[in-house]
Amino acid sequence: MKALTVLLLWCLLWVLCWPLALLALLLWPLAWLLSLPFRLVGITFSALFAFLRALLMLPARLLGHTDRRPQPAQ
Repeated sequence: MKALTVLLLWCLLWVLCWPLALLALLLWPLAWLLSLPFRLVGITFSALFAFLRALLMLPARLLGHTDRRPQPAQ
C-alpha cells in the first residue's frame, strides 16, 4: 500500500512539475546510500540495548522470574 501511495504521489509530481520529478527519481538512490550508515547505527544501538536489558535481567531470570508482558513482534 505504501508503494502504491508513493507511486501515485510521484505521478502527481510528474504531472505538476516533471523536471522536479526526474530530479527526485535520479537522487533517490543517493539519498538511500546516505541513509545506510544511520540505519546501521540504529541497528547497532537496538542490539546494544537488547543486550543490556538481557544482562540486567539475568539475575531475576536465574531466580525464576517470568515476564508476563507480551513481547513485541520482530
